[in-house]
Amino acid sequence: MEGRTPVLIPKRLKKGDTIGVIAPASPPDLDNVKKAIPFFEKKGLHVRLGQHVANTYGHLAGTDEERLQDLHNFFKDPEIDGIICAGGGYGTARIADAIDYDIIKNNPKIFWGYSDITFLHTSIRQQTGLVTFHGPMLGSDIGKDTFDDQSRAMFDQLFSPETLVYDENFSPLSVISKGEATGEIVGGNLSLLVTSIGTPFEIDTKGNLLLIEDIGEEPYRIDSFLNQLRQAGKFDDAAGIIVGDFSESDPKKEASLSLEEVLRFYFARLNKPVLSGFKIGHCLPHFAIPLGTKGSLSASDKKLTIEPGVE
Repeated sequence: MEGRTPVLIPKRLKKGDTIGVIAPASPPDLDNVKKAIPFFEKKGLHVRLGQHVANTYGHLAGTDEERLQDLHNFFKDPEIDGIICAGGGYGTARIADAIDYDIIKNNPKIFWGYSDITFLHTSIRQQTGLVTFHGPMLGSDIGKDTFDDQSRAMFDQLFSPETLVYDENFSPLSVISKGEATGEIVGGNLSLLVTSIGTPFEIDTKGNLLLIEDIGEEPYRIDSFLNQLRQAGKFDDAAGIIVGDFSESDPKKEASLSLEEVLRFYFARLNKPVLSGFKIGHCLPHFAIPLGTKGSLSASDKKLTIEPGVE
């Protein structure tokens, strides 16, 4: 990757602001989307749904043009102060090369989601420098009865510049490789990071802390993904690795390596900090973090410290 785009930090939210909700991937659970709206209203925010959020086009939440239109419109609209995705699934990579990144660069604002949204986190950050947020969404998380208080509290970081500290007070952490490192946090869903290889939006890990997480992938599949990133040089380039949650990853056959064995094979000899056990991903509680800001990962302290994602 040639040069590094300067970091662009979005403005914080304040009471009275309006967030726009878009569905850039699969059709979201609309009942859960509606149930999630009061969560934001209690924080003093107005909520406006994108024009095409309820659309369906096969396995997509509307055509590529419709999903792209909602994203462009909300970034251009001065009355929208932040954009939060309704859900993930599949589809964001289809629109990545059609996005007008100048619209985003000229109208920087909070952009929040995870899972399939990983492709947009990567493309937006690398094309514009905008810090985005890896966190729970309306249809897949916030609108469910199981959405917990710790996950709810993570949205507070959008209202004031807040240094986040993740240590074992939140969950047990395991050291796979020792070391200390600082760098911009990049990454997200592992399978989406792999699909970026060979595209104009290939994940750039050079000098960065790489976050990986996934859901529903057996150890042999995770092995395949990690092997591709290894052979593409992404682990050698990275300053450190943040291993998030890998839910529903138990092998379906007896003859299988464990997830722990797979992770240790790829990371134990890297001579840079690699820690696992972070509740970041398809899990509850869900520790939401900004992507593109500086982080410090310490194996000796078992701690990840993250600079604020808003100004």
